[in-house]
Amino acid sequence: SARLGLPVVPGLCAQGFGVERNVKMALGISGSNAHVLPPMTGQTRRGLKNGIGQYMQQADDYMKEVEALADLLSGHPEDVFQLETLFKSWTVNDVIGHLHMFDLAALAALESDAAFDAFFAPIQANLRQGLTLLQCQYPFLGSLSGIGLFQKWYDTAQVVSAAYRAANPKQRVKWAGPEMSALSCITARQMETWAHGQAVFDVLGRPRQAHDRIRNICHLGAVTFAWTFQNRGLPVPEEAPYVCLTAPSGAVWTWNSPSKTQYVKGKAVAFAQVVTQVRNIEDTDLQLNGANAISWMELAQCFAGKPETPPAKNTRYMSRL
Repeated sequence: SARLGLPVVPGLCAQGFGVERNVKMALGISGSNAHVLPPMTGQTRRGLKNGIGQYMQQADDYMKEVEALADLLSGHPEDVFQLETLFKSWTVNDVIGHLHMFDLAALAALESDAAFDAFFAPIQANLRQGLTLLQCQYPFLGSLSGIGLFQKWYDTAQVVSAAYRAANPKQRVKWAGPEMSALSCITARQMETWAHGQAVFDVLGRPRQAHDRIRNICHLGAVTFAWTFQNRGLPVPEEAPYVCLTAPSGAVWTWNSPSKTQYVKGKAVAFAQVVTQVRNIEDTDLQLNGANAISWMELAQCFAGKPETPPAKNTRYMSRL
C-alpha cells in the first residue's frame, strides 16, 4: 500500500508577494508552481525583528505544530486517514480537512474582510441549514482526501505561516466568531492544530512531546475566561481565578491576580487540554479552588463558535496499541 511521505516544500516568505497571491497559490489557482519564494533566513528574520517589516513568533510556533502533526503521520500507509478518532468519531482525514479549510479561511481573513466573507459564505449558508462543520467541509473539499489532502494542507500551512509572519500583529481580521487581531488569529491556528492533532496522537497511541510554545495556547485559555460564560449566555463571575502553570521547561507562568481562594494550578499541558476540550477536567491533575475556578474548568472553551460541551470523563485518551 502507498505510504505517506512528508512533502518536501521550500519555506515560503510573503515578502514581495501580496496575501492575495499567497491565497491563490494555496488554493491552487496559480497555474505554475515556479513562483516559490526562498526560505526566511536568519538575516531576514533579524531584519524583521529590528523593524524592517513585522515578525510574529507565533507564526513559527504554528508551523512547528503543523510539522509535529505531519511528522506523526508521515510514513504511515494511506489507510491511516480512515482511522476513527475519539473526537466525535471524526476520521484522521476529517481532522486534516478541517484544519485545511480553516487555514485557508485564515489566509482569506488576512487579505480582507470581503475575501473572508466570500470564502466563508457557502460554509455559513450550510451551517444555517443545520449542517455540522464537518458536513460543511465535504462539499468544500470535494474529492480531495488522503495523501493529496495531506500534501495540500502542509503546503498551505507554510503559506499561512509566511503570510502571518510578515503581517502587522495588530491588524484586525474578520472571523466566524468575533473579529480579532492577526496575532490572535495565528495563535488560534496553532491552538486548533494542537487540539485537533491530539485526537490523531491519541488514536495512533503516540505520546506527544511538550514544548514551551504551548504557552500561546494557555494564554488563549486564560484570557477567554469571560468568553466561556458569555458564549453560553451565563453571567461572568466577578473574579477571574488566578492561573499558575508549570511549563514543559519547568518555568512558571501566571495569569490574573494571585489568590488563595480562587485558582487553577498545575501543568501547562493539562490546562491546555482542558480549555481546548481534548480532555475532561477530571482526566487531569489540575488543582482547582473556589467556585469560579470549578465552574470555569467544567465549561472552559477557548475557541470561537457555538458553545461546545467538554468531553465526558474517560472518553478521550491515548490508545494502547
